[in-house]
Amino acid sequence: MLTRRSVVLGLAGLLATGGLAACGDSPNAGNDGKTVTALNVGMPNGPQTENHNPFLTTSSAASLGYRWVLYEPLMMWNPVKPADQMKPWLATKAEWNKDYTSVKVTIRDNATWSDDQKVTAEDVAFTYKLVRDNEALNSGGVKIADATVSGSDVTITFKSPQFVSQQKAIAQIPIVPKHIWEKVSDPKTEKNLKPVGSGPYTLKSFTPQTTTLSARDKGYWQALPQVKELRYTSYTDNNAQTTALANGESEWSFVFIPNYKTVFVAKDSANHKVWAPPVLGIHGLYINTTKAPFDDPNLRKAMNMVIDREDIFKTAEAEYFHPLVKSVNGLPSPAGDAFTAPEYKGKEHKVDIDGAKALLASSGYKLEGDVLKDKTGKPVALTLTDPAGWSDYQTSLEIVKGNLAKIGIAATVDKANQDAWFKNVEEGNFDAAFRWTEGGSTPYDIYKTIMDGAVLKPIGTASPAGNFGRFKSDEATAALQAYANATDEAARTTAMNTLQKIFVDQMPMIPVGADNIGGAYSTKNWIGWPDDSNPYGAGQPTQPNSLDVVLHLKPAK
Repeated sequence: MLTRRSVVLGLAGLLATGGLAACGDSPNAGNDGKTVTALNVGMPNGPQTENHNPFLTTSSAASLGYRWVLYEPLMMWNPVKPADQMKPWLATKAEWNKDYTSVKVTIRDNATWSDDQKVTAEDVAFTYKLVRDNEALNSGGVKIADATVSGSDVTITFKSPQFVSQQKAIAQIPIVPKHIWEKVSDPKTEKNLKPVGSGPYTLKSFTPQTTTLSARDKGYWQALPQVKELRYTSYTDNNAQTTALANGESEWSFVFIPNYKTVFVAKDSANHKVWAPPVLGIHGLYINTTKAPFDDPNLRKAMNMVIDREDIFKTAEAEYFHPLVKSVNGLPSPAGDAFTAPEYKGKEHKVDIDGAKALLASSGYKLEGDVLKDKTGKPVALTLTDPAGWSDYQTSLEIVKGNLAKIGIAATVDKANQDAWFKNVEEGNFDAAFRWTEGGSTPYDIYKTIMDGAVLKPIGTASPAGNFGRFKSDEATAALQAYANATDEAARTTAMNTLQKIFVDQMPMIPVGADNIGGAYSTKNWIGWPDDSNPYGAGQPTQPNSLDVVLHLKPAK
């Protein structure tokens, strides 16, 4: 799956009146539902700087999600049902070798770029070499070795087995035209102001508030979309985005909506929908394990015992946005049930203040009145930090602060600047912070984000790939490598069980909620959205399968 909580995921705020209107009149306005032509997509990301580079996670194309309707991957993966076979897309098939170190993809022969040139196997091989040779373009960290062409086939080889990263390798890399990008001098700074892609849309106009795309009238390899125009508006914050959803100005978004049933659904109960399916990615409290006394697993376990996950789910997450994780091993249900080790099946987290106090006492801590003192006699205190605008996380931190006070830990809440927060967390300059994990088709990505020694960096050196808490466990690192490199299911099961035991016994990160990959949308003008009855893909406009969603849409009238 994509990086599990993009900046978009984190943005949060209470509903307020007013908001940033889309520039110009809506193309659907005044048509009384007779000739719906446009879909209004919104994200709460603030004014954008024009950048259509499909590889950069910081570009406007990535921030709003429109990169995936301009550019296409080889295969289409459904993160809601991660074990399902991928759907052929620019490639008609993908054949992996036994140890997942190479895949042969067959490129369809009827796809063209938006400048009418043919999509070829050479374009695909070029793209993979481009990503290989430019780390800044490789947001999924795919270990590409080479890509060779034989007719319509491209064989992509990797430096290590890709069993756990199949979707990143062939369903999350946008394919670009060689004849355009071979002329780019510096791909990592390229703004790609005149994008040429294989998708069914082309750029019509850009402003810092709204990017408008038009459907191609010919040359697309499958049926043209019924949505003839896509308007991506970037609202100032969650308040403005939620207001736009509530009044119908925006028809599709991924945004945290406090009290969503009242402020959004009830405004048009027949058409306003929220779908938030849980996936194999989680959110929780990362703890800096390099700072005493939080380098003590027993202290971290005691903290886990008193944090009220259910209160956070109900109070901070509006009972939907981050589905409650009840398991002791941090895996969301039902997505993680099949992977759960025998000793943890059916075991759920329970708040146990007395048990936490007993564990601390037996570990050398002393509770003097309402102050917990560590083994050196120093009061235990920490700072909890998350960006000021992420209201769900800020509320979560306040709940955690109250929970920890029950065992004598003094916590303060820091409402950080978002850019500074990202930098400090990645560099390990924090005490504790709510953050997310990567996600994928197995729990591997969850545990890798939290415990992987292969990405362990010293304090002060950025670690964007994970292990923000600087957790050091050679056993966990070896188990992650064993899982990724295994060639049979028995070996994978053994490694996965080991990872769960390390996680439960040492608690490097306290799990609270699952990631969701849904969205808020309206059926007033467009129908065909994914939902529980037809979960064909993620309902989030920034995901790689957002094009598949758009192609499913039909006018409601």
